[in-house]
Amino acid sequence: MTAVARRASAPTPLSVGVVVWLASELMFFAGLFAAWFTLRADAEVWPPAGVDLEVTRTALATLVFIASSGTIHLAVAAGHRHDRAGAVRWLAVTALLGALFLANTVAEWSTDEFGIDSHAYGSIFYLLTGFHGLHVLGGILLMGAVGGAVAGRSRAPAAATVEVAAAYWHFVDVVWIAVFLSVYVLG
Repeated sequence: MTAVARRASAPTPLSVGVVVWLASELMFFAGLFAAWFTLRADAEVWPPAGVDLEVTRTALATLVFIASSGTIHLAVAAGHRHDRAGAVRWLAVTALLGALFLANTVAEWSTDEFGIDSHAYGSIFYLLTGFHGLHVLGGILLMGAVGGAVAGRSRAPAAATVEVAAAYWHFVDVVWIAVFLSVYVLG
């Protein structure tokens, strides 16, 4: 293997940074899941009376969110083809799907008959879904910034730039699947 080939296959500082960043995010959510399952194990009744989640509507929102992982993949593919306009379009579609997902979270919160201070379930429910929602919002803002950079005068490679947003978005998507299964399916 030549020195040039070794350098080409070496991880970039950006990719190392993204992996470290996502690892810290994983630890954050692991703490929330640990709290969820600890509270669930210690509770006599879980979820408590008066908790009636919108499982069907949230399942549909989950499908929308999973679809957004497909659209961001299309943004990365467009970036690899040097199709900057296509990458920006797919980033916009992904952001729109993420916004629809967030709208469901807000709609559910507005109809829940319990609050963050009602009981332990309410506290951990709002912490899990709320922090996840903040991460989705952060991902939408990141896509806006990446889309602006890719569409603007930046000479940064479109594929590498979009891949950063995609790695984060896929991570947030996988975390949501774990939240959905833990909160809405397993209860």
